[in-house]
Amino acid sequence: MSSKRKFSGIERELIRTLTGACETAKSEIVGFQWLTHEVDYAQFPQSLIVTWMFDSEATKARALASPDKASMLELTQAAFEEVGIHVSCIAEHVAFAVEQPQRGKRGQGH
Repeated sequence: MSSKRKFSGIERELIRTLTGACETAKSEIVGFQWLTHEVDYAQFPQSLIVTWMFDSEATKARALASPDKASMLELTQAAFEEVGIHVSCIAEHVAFAVEQPQRGKRGQGH
């Protein structure tokens, strides 16, 4: 199997598992809006980053100062593991940001 085809399958599965994490978080974490991921498959899995997007700095700060932060890390870890992606420190693969109004497409939101 070519690496392009292999990574295409991983990408599809990762989108599926991260979508599940996103739906869970939307019902449990105040201010959470959506998540997205970026990856350079030439440097996989080290380059894989999942960004959790919030509606304001205030809700992001509250979530990060509460058990919600651990929940987001656990949801991300579970999504990775379901696809067979193993990383030593999940926190290195997770970012948190505030949704900014943008023109055009906003990437691979889940």
